[in-house]
Amino acid sequence: MKFTEELSWRNLIFDKTPGVDDFFSNENVTGYVGFDPTSKSLHVGNLLPIMNLVRLQKYGHTPIALVGGGTGLIGDPSGKSEERKVLTDLEIEENLFSIENQLKKFLDFDSNLSNKALILNNAKWLKKISLIDFLRDVGKHFTVNYMMKKESVKSRVSRDTGISFTEFSYMTLQAYDFLHLYENFDCKLQMGGSDQMGNILAGVDLINRKNPGPKSYLAHGIVSPLITSSSGEKFGKTAGEAPTLDPNKTSAYKLYQFFINTPDEDVINYLKYFSNLNSSEIEDLENETINDPKKRVAQNKLAENLVEIVHGNNGLSDAKKITEYFFNEKYNDLTEQNIIDLSESFPSFEISKKALKEDLKLGKFLVDNNVFNSMSEMKRMSDQGALYINGNRINDAGTSLTQDLFIRNNFMVIRVGSKKYHLSVLK
Repeated sequence: MKFTEELSWRNLIFDKTPGVDDFFSNENVTGYVGFDPTSKSLHVGNLLPIMNLVRLQKYGHTPIALVGGGTGLIGDPSGKSEERKVLTDLEIEENLFSIENQLKKFLDFDSNLSNKALILNNAKWLKKISLIDFLRDVGKHFTVNYMMKKESVKSRVSRDTGISFTEFSYMTLQAYDFLHLYENFDCKLQMGGSDQMGNILAGVDLINRKNPGPKSYLAHGIVSPLITSSSGEKFGKTAGEAPTLDPNKTSAYKLYQFFINTPDEDVINYLKYFSNLNSSEIEDLENETINDPKKRVAQNKLAENLVEIVHGNNGLSDAKKITEYFFNEKYNDLTEQNIIDLSESFPSFEISKKALKEDLKLGKFLVDNNVFNSMSEMKRMSDQGALYINGNRINDAGTSLTQDLFIRNNFMVIRVGSKKYHLSVLK
């Protein structure tokens, strides 16, 4: 099996340039994906392009992660309704360092490998080219008519705010990136999401124009579908901000729970997209999911696979322990760090020991901290037996809030119904 065949059975080819399959049959390929450096951390929405680089390397090809230190100072208008904040050079450099460390968990950068992965920063060449040289050598190959046909440009031009020349010219910079990588790193493939096909083709066309010859395609592009859940939501955004791939920002437990909670309708596709399990392994997990969905075998496999990469074996072990202790109400087994990790995943709030001396009632405490919208709702839920503190049912809304309600004089787990959790920490 070759690289494009694997992408095909994983349903990861939305569009591609003609001849790309034969291209992979005839030579070892260097290919790249661009990453936005406007944040210090990559997030789960970046997993698909990262895993495509992982698969490229698996088949003996060379992956390049191109971090847009130059283009990041401008911003790609694709999929954006308004112009993005421009970052400083220092902010970009800090973000680059963090992103590089995250990518090293997925790709092999061993200098002894013939196809070792590379991380490049396009600021290295974009900052060196003069405006005159760029307009003469690159700009003359683009017509305004061609650029205006791009959907991301058309949609912005039609708005009152319009689009700045800065963002309008982004396509030419991305095309120049591809040309530079082609000429200096023998890179002949660019991959991305389906919204990037226009930019990728602009680079392919520029390479062909600058290197005329008998071949119709000197370079190629492959784009994958934009991932949405079965409910139509963009992947990674179902619970608000997408979990990051930075262990210092997103705990192993939070990342584990994100994938454990994948709906049955999505989990098999996600295994194809984000894991390196082969087709027979995924088929077995699909059958298990159909036969006994309550076991969530496929979700566990998906979560284990990705948490181990990002957080290592210890992180995965911690995530499993917290899950076991928390949902089996073994709260005394939770460590202080476990509580910190849990607070990332559930609404949490602090209360001072001084406040406990003021004869504060539990009901008012919960309403004041938005566990309930009103005292009447609080009373109704407690009367229905739906309120639990540390696993114990609370039937009296007038119960006093005392220190013994906090486990180890430290934290309280509040549950409403079967799935709504809050965490309170005593300070």
